[in-house]
Amino acid sequence: MQLPDAIDGYARHLQVERGYSAQTVRAYRSDLAALAAFAAERTVADTDGLTLDVLRDWLWEGSQRGLAKATLARRSATARGFSAWVTRTGGETVDPAARLRAPRADKTLPRVITRAQMDELLAALAALAADGDPGALRDLTVIELLYATGVRVSELTGLDVDDVDLDRLTVRVLGKGAKERVVPFGVPARNILRRYLAEARPALAVARSGPALLLGA
Repeated sequence: MQLPDAIDGYARHLQVERGYSAQTVRAYRSDLAALAAFAAERTVADTDGLTLDVLRDWLWEGSQRGLAKATLARRSATARGFSAWVTRTGGETVDPAARLRAPRADKTLPRVITRAQMDELLAALAALAADGDPGALRDLTVIELLYATGVRVSELTGLDVDDVDLDRLTVRVLGKGAKERVVPFGVPARNILRRYLAEARPALAVARSGPALLLGA
């Protein structure tokens, strides 16, 4: 499959089947467009040519240009998700990107996260969740809800499934002093919540899980 066609197909998959926001899909497209441009310089025009060596060279080239470790980690996750989708849809048995790794992100964080940094974080988590890892999808849900609602971490981890109203786009929170309040959230958070409840939470549930919304968080 030609790379532009594969990228278009993967973007549709993320938006239609996975329910990712348009902003997240644009972040995927940006990374994959950079990968396609790098591949074209090496006369690789289709998905068959995206070998593990090519993908590793792409990440190495980015590191030589001074890209942040977080960006390289996101690109690695994007490439793995894309390659896994290509492998599944193409009926292949071997995923060349399964062993692809990138340098770990720096542990130091800025005191106040910027909008661009948050978008990058959400895109990286979404790429990991696209691989079908229930823990990654849970982590994406946690960050998306914290970002969308502004609630405290302790309030978020105390939520039960029944506290979330996907139709009204609200969550019922029990705050300090046992005061209850209703907090709204947006469509991107709802889409992620739906995926989490349908795909990740059942996989993470054990006998003692009870009604808690976020399992293992």
